[in-house]
Amino acid sequence: MGQAAGIIFGILKSMQWITTSEKTMSENKTLQDLCVNTIRFLSADGVQQAKSGHPGLPMGAAPMAYTIWTRHLRHNPSNPNWPDRDRFILSGGHGSMLLYALLHLTGYALSLDELKRFRQWGSLTPGHPEYGLTPGVETTTGPLGQGFANGVGMAMAEAQLASVFNRPGHEVINHYIYAIVTDGDLMEGVASEAASLAGTLKLGKLIYLYDDNRISIEGSTDIAFTEDRGQRFEAYGWHVQRVDDGLDVAAIDRAIQSAKADPRPSLIMVRTVIGYGLPTRAGTAKAHGEPPGDAELDGAKEQLGWPKEPRFHIPPESLAHFRQAVDQGARLEQEWQQKMTAYAAAFPELAAELNRRLSAQLPAGWAAALPEFPADPKGLASRATSGKVINALAPVLPELFGGSADLAPSNNTWMNDIPAFSPADYAGRNVHFGVREHGMGSVVNGLAYHGGIIPYGATFMVFSDYMRPPVRLAALSHLGSIWIFTHDSIGVGEDGPTHQPVEQLAALRAIPNLITLRPADANEVVAAWKIAIENRHRPTALVLTRQNLPTLDRSIYAPADGLRRGAYVLADLGGKQPQLILMASGSEVSLIVEAGNQLAAQGIGVRLVSFPSWELFAEQDQAYRDQVLPLALESRLAVEAGVSQGWHRWVGSKGQIQALDRYGASAPANQVFENLGFSVAHIVQQALDLIK
Repeated sequence: MGQAAGIIFGILKSMQWITTSEKTMSENKTLQDLCVNTIRFLSADGVQQAKSGHPGLPMGAAPMAYTIWTRHLRHNPSNPNWPDRDRFILSGGHGSMLLYALLHLTGYALSLDELKRFRQWGSLTPGHPEYGLTPGVETTTGPLGQGFANGVGMAMAEAQLASVFNRPGHEVINHYIYAIVTDGDLMEGVASEAASLAGTLKLGKLIYLYDDNRISIEGSTDIAFTEDRGQRFEAYGWHVQRVDDGLDVAAIDRAIQSAKADPRPSLIMVRTVIGYGLPTRAGTAKAHGEPPGDAELDGAKEQLGWPKEPRFHIPPESLAHFRQAVDQGARLEQEWQQKMTAYAAAFPELAAELNRRLSAQLPAGWAAALPEFPADPKGLASRATSGKVINALAPVLPELFGGSADLAPSNNTWMNDIPAFSPADYAGRNVHFGVREHGMGSVVNGLAYHGGIIPYGATFMVFSDYMRPPVRLAALSHLGSIWIFTHDSIGVGEDGPTHQPVEQLAALRAIPNLITLRPADANEVVAAWKIAIENRHRPTALVLTRQNLPTLDRSIYAPADGLRRGAYVLADLGGKQPQLILMASGSEVSLIVEAGNQLAAQGIGVRLVSFPSWELFAEQDQAYRDQVLPLALESRLAVEAGVSQGWHRWVGSKGQIQALDRYGASAPANQVFENLGFSVAHIVQQALDLIK
């Protein structure tokens, strides 16, 4: 044996690569090939066993995934929440078995048995990745484009925290956001919105590998997707590279190295073959979204020199190679902890603040900054009150970070005397999202996923429809995202029905795990913001008015912190046992207050109930709900300038609803309210009819 051959044999033997059981398969394979095929076939075996799923992406993208995870990704499988880890997003979440295979192989708490239970009831390997369920999953993906945009939010968070906390010689925040994105991702408008913003902000820690397999479920992408994607991203201000052979790990590696050296966000277009290895389906739509079948899978294994049995085969040499991530991750985190120790010695106050933010702990006494508002018949628009609350909180909550979809003066979301977040000042906290509601929502979620930030995004209520997918995903993922929706009803007035939301409030209330709050006056707005800030594992939607709302006299009416229970008794009027209940949310509360006082003057006992959150009220115990809405008190009238859907639950079979099951009209707000039945006189008459 020559000297060179002897050295090679010694290396292979030291890695325990050549064994009796593996010798035939390994003789003509490199360790790299072995590892890539391990990813491929763990993924394909999972899909085949489940008889459901998407094998094409994992089989084609395995080399780029291998390159990211073994040559670049800084992570610690033993501590998936290490703050300075790199983030990896599988934006094409349908290829979830790729991610699950990587997590298992690199040593996360995800057993092989869980991979075998792919897509089954109660497993940690659902059809699409779910944040908070599977260790190591950074985002909930599947709806295409969402992961792409989430990554932009993560990169913004990294840039903001690094700018605020890093000091020369002490780079304690320094990590990348990697993603594998797909043709489908790039077709979605939300990805375009987010990509444009990322280029404008020059987010250089963002490195996306594009699985350019040019196949969709319906066939070639040419049937609907023919633009030059590279030129598009160059126009956005991205650094664009092309790797013509998706099997070339060395070329992919060089491209990532080049991306790290460029100050712009990077898109690496990697030409791949969907379902690589499948004898008849590779490169076709048939490889995309259905199990390969036993014969096709066996054919792929034979073609790539892989044993047909057992399923879920992991060569020990491959596993040992991947599992190096455990020791390496522990070492990387330990090195970071040493950096943090030195940082704390040099900058103790900054270190304490950084640790507080990374641990999602609110500052002691922060709520003392919340304002109180005196009774005022003229009052304030709840959007204006919200702006005052934001500015009261901004100095005591430095993690508060957000903005508007080009509507900050209307949404009242600007933090005064604080710069905008921009390439010139990443320490800024006011975000110009641009007219990108969908992208804004997904970026806000990315900020929340990252941590260290309390993010908010704002637009008009009617445009909540444009961002419903990220609102839903925030709720599904238990994120503390805050949504500010102003111009909440027909009170928008002259802008007319295109801008007057009537069905949007019901649509938000329909989203499980979302807290929707429609405060009635300035002090309810304060209480609503307190809930939003405190709920770090649940999103909140603040629904606010354009028009002024009277600030209630809380010496007459119950304290506004009753809002925390979803609904509360404002007052019992008339000096006798209530004969009926008037209930409302938001701007309509002032109507029922005036109507209630008129009815009381006529000797009628009236209970007034402010009802800002159905969700919070439904979560109260039955005793409290019965206290607010006594079962025996069946005469109930709900008043809300939106669709009636859902109110029947609270008014009961004998109650009535003054709602708006139609679109509004263009006219001054007071005329619109009057002509559509939202007047004190009309409510009084309805109440009288109800108790006859």
